[in-house]
Amino acid sequence: MNRQLKLPVGIESFQEIRQLGFYYVDKTKMIEHLLSQWGKVNLFTRPRRFGKTLNMSMLRYFFEIGTDPTLFDGLFISQNKELCETYLGKFPVVFLSLKNVDGLTFEKARYRLTELIAKEAERFGFLADSDRLSENEKKMYQALTALSDGRYTMDELLLVSAIQTISQLLYRHYGQKIILLMDEYDVPLDKAFQHGYYREMVSLIRGMFGQALKTNDFLYFAVLTGCLRVSKESIFTGLNNLKVLASTDARFDEYFGFTDEEVKILLEAYHLESHMEETKEWYDGYHFGNADIYCPWDVMNYVDDLQDNPKLLPKSYWINSSGNDLLKRFIDKADSTTRDEIEQLIAGSAVGKRVRLDLTYDEIDRSIDNIWSVLFTTGYLTQAGVSADGIYKLVIPSAETPA
Repeated sequence: MNRQLKLPVGIESFQEIRQLGFYYVDKTKMIEHLLSQWGKVNLFTRPRRFGKTLNMSMLRYFFEIGTDPTLFDGLFISQNKELCETYLGKFPVVFLSLKNVDGLTFEKARYRLTELIAKEAERFGFLADSDRLSENEKKMYQALTALSDGRYTMDELLLVSAIQTISQLLYRHYGQKIILLMDEYDVPLDKAFQHGYYREMVSLIRGMFGQALKTNDFLYFAVLTGCLRVSKESIFTGLNNLKVLASTDARFDEYFGFTDEEVKILLEAYHLESHMEETKEWYDGYHFGNADIYCPWDVMNYVDDLQDNPKLLPKSYWINSSGNDLLKRFIDKADSTTRDEIEQLIAGSAVGKRVRLDLTYDEIDRSIDNIWSVLFTTGYLTQAGVSADGIYKLVIPSAETPA
């Protein structure tokens, strides 16, 4: 490995990492598994900063028509010649990241969603003049991207069906069903819950997902990522083709985050193998399925800092990378029993809890047990085993993560 490879701290574009010569931990085997362990709609739930967006970008650049196939040269997936021949660069891809769909009011958040989908539609500007679309279909496309005084004019009725409409138009143009990639799907619901318009956002997302994922005849398959698995009764009503791949699932367990071997290879590449012990102590400790996993955000930041100061001691990266409102809410609600359990965690002991992996946001504050579940799914806690009756042994993942 060339020691001069730059470290991709904060870079979430697979294309940028590969074209500009950044270090890349090869996760392309995930493509093979997605296609062999088929799911029409696949939902991956993992904590933040565990490589969800980079993996989604990797999927986009593998499947999307017009991609640069040399991006995958030398990676695991390039060894599977038959699969690459069949799938590499063969599909129209709709890619949406919902991480910025936010607003103090429902109207503002809805417009952010409108803007996001309209700009994705604009990526396919060739549809406006496609000789494979009827005049009515061209008008449908124009309605998705229409502007008035610099603002997109798509109303809520059109917005609900917009992803399905884009799918239909791309299918008409290419004669090929689309792949839908939706990153951070649950952020609009989280923000809506925080700002008081949860029911309105649930109604909007439920309608959109129903048309995009359930009744979409132009969908080949879809991949969604998020931190929480929002319950089926909330936004996935009637969606009987949803394949949920949570952090407790052994399938795909090594594709989000770094394994022990991947961290060893990374440290050796930068002549930092002597730092393995403290890297493991501080940034290992997560358990996804059957795999022990390091937080990749922590590891990359630590290795990057060690380049300038090899004597630098480990520090907290993940916990300082966003707000900790959830943690504060948990502590505020804690009764004496819960505070005793927090002290057990800090002392290194496990706390036994029954965990719910499917919640609605408005259920979170109804019971302290729900807060434990959310702390687990969002990465503040991990599991060190599950009893026969479904009780999870919850522990603090690493030296970095506070209780």
